[in-house]
Amino acid sequence: MIRVSTKFERPEPSVVRQLSAFSSATIHEAQGRLGALDSAIKPVDHRMSLCGPAFTVQCAPRDNLMLQTAIAYAQPGDVVVVSAGAYEEAGSFGDVLANACQAKGLGGLITDTGVRDTEDLRDLGFPVFSRSVSIKGTVKETVGPMCEPVTIGGVLVRPGDVMRADADGVVVVRQEDAAEAAAASQKRVDTEAEFIAAYRAGRTVVEICNLEPLLAAKGLVIEE
Repeated sequence: MIRVSTKFERPEPSVVRQLSAFSSATIHEAQGRLGALDSAIKPVDHRMSLCGPAFTVQCAPRDNLMLQTAIAYAQPGDVVVVSAGAYEEAGSFGDVLANACQAKGLGGLITDTGVRDTEDLRDLGFPVFSRSVSIKGTVKETVGPMCEPVTIGGVLVRPGDVMRADADGVVVVRQEDAAEAAAASQKRVDTEAEFIAAYRAGRTVVEICNLEPLLAAKGLVIEE
């Protein structure tokens, strides 16, 4: 007999809302260039975006038994995070399961395997991020861990960590670092706004970023 628990601590909703205001790239940079999943994991529609606590599940390749189980037990706002061996030639999730997720109020799905029915997924608008698109079917044979740490896209994701995903990619924020990451992201956004204002006022990138000493140290001579 295999026992799994679906109980884990979730982050404060207010912190999740704060992180949702920032792009995946901003958060990745702000937290020291950490947490970025493999760049192959992308949305099925560039307009899709999500931010929420991870509900993790481990699946065998070409097997979506535990994925369906996770959907049944995840709570509203949760993002189902599926580690399935980065197997691309399987369509483990499609429009029927997306409707099940949406009916429960789930926040989205991130998987390192394939999905299908992408036109229907786009029309539905449920956020789906996957490694591939494949029409090949799956089986329901293998039970496995749920709500335990998993590795997806080369990054460790724990239940309750915050997943932020958009058109550029996916980043994970450790739950205990979420408030700090939100503050650091806001600081980065404010700094970038100052840069943009300075550029529009006529100052150069070299000047603003103080690149002259670096370029000189590397032996670059620019003749005008």
